[in-house]
Amino acid sequence: MNPFKDHRWLTIAVLAALAIAGLFTLRTLRGAAVEVAPVTSGAIQHSIVVSGRVQAPNRVQIGSVVTGRVGQVLVVEGDKVEAGQPLILLETSELAAALAQARAAETSARARFAAVRELSLPQATEALDQSDAQLQFAEAEVKRNRELRDKGFISEARLQDLERLLTVARSQRDAARAQARAQGSTGAQALETASKLQEAIAAREVAESRYAQTTIRASVPGTVLVRSVEPGDIVSPGKALLIVNSAGETRLSAQIDEKNLPFLKVGDAATASSEAFPSQRFNALLYYVSPGVDVTRGSIEARFRVPEPPAYLRADMTVSIDIGVARKAQALTVPAAAVREIGGETIVQVLRGGRIESVKVRIGIRAADRVEIVAGLAAGDTVALTRDVPDGARAHAAR
Repeated sequence: MNPFKDHRWLTIAVLAALAIAGLFTLRTLRGAAVEVAPVTSGAIQHSIVVSGRVQAPNRVQIGSVVTGRVGQVLVVEGDKVEAGQPLILLETSELAAALAQARAAETSARARFAAVRELSLPQATEALDQSDAQLQFAEAEVKRNRELRDKGFISEARLQDLERLLTVARSQRDAARAQARAQGSTGAQALETASKLQEAIAAREVAESRYAQTTIRASVPGTVLVRSVEPGDIVSPGKALLIVNSAGETRLSAQIDEKNLPFLKVGDAATASSEAFPSQRFNALLYYVSPGVDVTRGSIEARFRVPEPPAYLRADMTVSIDIGVARKAQALTVPAAAVREIGGETIVQVLRGGRIESVKVRIGIRAADRVEIVAGLAAGDTVALTRDVPDGARAHAAR
């Protein structure tokens, strides 16, 4: 047996043991390898991302208020229309005849009214003047003949004949006066003819209105969404013939988890995009937050205005809305994984001098992956992301 060979193997074993012991000692002195990240300074924004839909400002159902047959339909789905624009024309023959009849009746009533004012009233006035003159003459004759009778120049019979003529003159004067009153502006005949004229005017206006309703017009500007009528159809009140999506401000609606309520405020800016065009983003503005919570979903409704809507937006289209509820241009931030809530306190573990140390911090804005540190840390500090490392333990940054 070679003593030199045995000595060599013993030396190798001793050196290996020393190396293992040294490595173990080094690892013990350095501690556990932990994942770390530096405290950095930069911009941070807290955003809430939700799914919503494009609201149609209004969907207006347009129909007929009269029964009739459709002559023409002037629009199709997708057409842009203006308020007052003709959309559907009904056949007009029957209502045109009714309108002509009503206009003729009004003309006749006006003629009768004019006849009372311009013919009957002057005639009645002239007849009253004549009866007044005749009465005055009869009264004078009776007075004069009474004096003659008293002097014996005429008989009693002659005086009685004159008194009868006086009674007839009074009666004629009263009748003429009554006729003149009847023909006057407040008289019964004048009021009757005026009333007939007003009835005729009202009937003509009704006929004109019904005739005008044979042209069905757009009540609001917008876009035709649905057309459910064709020429020849018989239409009646209560049936929707067209549905128009009224033009107006484009708005979005979304249900947001109630836990985000503290972060929302009217006036928050947002950006949105549709699922169909995800790369084409547009601006929106939060203008309404519901005062009530949907208990079945635990959410609140939020509504957004879109000041410059892209052309591709459609009613009820699904959109993704990113609401920036808080932002700072410069802030100290750490990865969200470094922040822990323990016993009602916010804790961050830092690596200082090769040991783990827990530090109480005050946080500000929370983003999806980073958290603002308002107090407790400084730029350049190193925070531990690895959990379950006890305070005071030796540690080093994992590579």
